[in-house]
Amino acid sequence: MARRVTDADLPITTARLALRRFRKDDAPSILSLYGNPEVVRYLYGEPLQRAGLRDALERRLRPPVLEAEGDILELAAELRATGQFVGALTFFHRSDAHRRGEIGYIIAPEFAGHGLATEGAAELLRMGFELLGLHRMEGQCDARNVASARVMQRIGMRREAHFHENEYVKGEWTDAFVYAMLADEWVRRGEGK
Repeated sequence: MARRVTDADLPITTARLALRRFRKDDAPSILSLYGNPEVVRYLYGEPLQRAGLRDALERRLRPPVLEAEGDILELAAELRATGQFVGALTFFHRSDAHRRGEIGYIIAPEFAGHGLATEGAAELLRMGFELLGLHRMEGQCDARNVASARVMQRIGMRREAHFHENEYVKGEWTDAFVYAMLADEWVRRGEGK
């Protein structure tokens, strides 16, 4: 990787968002977000219960470091104008040898549909390509999650795969879409603006 991302690099700001580390006072927002069955419908886990909140919060409170294969950077997303928690963004460093990362995002339903996921996801791509020097960024979603697929399309990722019934999740076989972008495509995207 070209360099690493640590606590000193945060918050990362976009036009409307501040991507920051999680804080203890985010506990109610985490429970509200991940405890909502509609929000986690397409994720592997069941809705977060109050009994699991402590572990969920502690995992997110660890000092953020993104420097080696297997590192995961989870960021709280808040509105810069108000400081209101609106969701979470995740960066997975998948491979050093192949210089590959993956993005993930969740926006609270009351803030969905306003381009915040798109804005945050584009910033994760920028981080992967420009800060970390990765060659390839990926994202995947349940094929029924049309909103998530649209986010990846809007930020210029292309759909590379449609896996049919590739995973058994929450009692049913599910399809998945895989999207990707290469570093040179990111550069060309920037030149075309």
